Amino acid sequence: MGEARTQSARRSSVRLWFATTREAASAELWPLPTLFIIIAVVLGIVLPFIDRAVDSSLSPVFKSVLFAGGPDSARAVLSAVAGSLITATSLTFSLTVVALQLASSQASPRVLRTFLKNRTVQWTLAVFVGTFAYALTVLRTIEDGSVSVDPIVPRFAVTLASLLTLASVVMLVLFLAHLARQLRIEITIRQIFVETSSTITSVKSTMAEGYIKLPDWPPASRIELSLATRSGFIRSIDRSRLLAVAIDYDLVVSEVETIGNHVVSKTPVIRWWPRDPLEHVDDEARENINPALSQAIDLAFERTAGQDIGFGIRQLVDIAAKALSPGVNDPTTAVHTLGHLSAILGSIAELPIQSTGLTDDNDRVRVIINPHSFTDLLDVAMTQPRRYGASDPGVVERLFRLLQEVGYRAQRPEQTEAVLQQIERLEASVAAENYDYVERERFAKLADAARAATSDHRWL
Repeated sequence: MGEARTQSARRSSVRLWFATTREAASAELWPLPTLFIIIAVVLGIVLPFIDRAVDSSLSPVFKSVLFAGGPDSARAVLSAVAGSLITATSLTFSLTVVALQLASSQASPRVLRTFLKNRTVQWTLAVFVGTFAYALTVLRTIEDGSVSVDPIVPRFAVTLASLLTLASVVMLVLFLAHLARQLRIEITIRQIFVETSSTITSVKSTMAEGYIKLPDWPPASRIELSLATRSGFIRSIDRSRLLAVAIDYDLVVSEVETIGNHVVSKTPVIRWWPRDPLEHVDDEARENINPALSQAIDLAFERTAGQDIGFGIRQLVDIAAKALSPGVNDPTTAVHTLGHLSAILGSIAELPIQSTGLTDDNDRVRVIINPHSFTDLLDVAMTQPRRYGASDPGVVERLFRLLQEVGYRAQRPEQTEAVLQQIERLEASVAAENYDYVERERFAKLADAARAATSDHRWL
């Protein structure tokens, strides 16, 4: 049983490692272009040999569609391809940098990862640098010939270079059209919403559900601490590994921080204690336990959306706050962002109850989970827009509507209570602003509608 459990934990750890690696690689510009360069160099080496092997057996009709020039013409074509593609690559890179600067200044620095994950940008750079590398590799295989040796012109290879150039031109046009579309703030907001919705679906498919009775908290003298090996954001937690370590050493393990939180080096990330109050953990076991538990916490220098359902909310709130700043003064963008926040919070509210613990085969609690709190996420979504947008009627109206929509989708009493608290706080913020009686009456009606939405106790 222990061996099977260990193997299951290892498989889960491998799957988590692959998912984390894929998430990290998807936000980098270099992996796909690098792969294309390698493929292009291999093609540039292999294809001329194929040319030589089959050139004499080709039919005249097939030869008519291949490159028919001599060595000088082939060099001119390949040189033009290489020169034009490196110029186009520089242009693409420059436009990408400009787009990143605009996205950072107009939206939020945290949306840059969304832009870098865009496949159109990655494929455009990959096709450009791949074609450039291919043309240079084929160029070295052209020989003028001599009295005893015929000139060598790889017709297949040069023809393919021409086709790749045409494909690059098409990619450049598509890239420019995509870039113009991508710079629209509505597209950026929509991408964050889609990514966050995907994260919520992924978390829902892997989360343990249902209430679970947690063990009594042990005396402070019995609690051991596993410290963070470095500073960073918690990108993911391998709970299968935590469970395996807890079972192997007969422990109870408790998460200190939630996924997405920032931790500082040499501060606690895991608490653990022996399940049996009379059991003693020796120094040798402690030296093995702490590193094993720390390795289950994946830390990174930035937040990602892999397991962090709060990251999308943080990005959208940043966009709304930037839009409401005096330097930008774009409340319409803030209103649109609040609409997407409402949809995300509603989806989170409808998630099944996440278990706060994992058990072993004998139903003994081994891992205490620190899941995302709906109350905390709702507070993150409301606080800054409420503070910075309380003086704008359109933003205030959308905030009341957000609470009404989320209140209607609330599934549990604690969620309803969180919505009611936010309604009261929003009313207090509005009361401190200089609104006329007509606006205040409208806000009062919106607040009543939001409270009415929470009165539908569907969990009873």
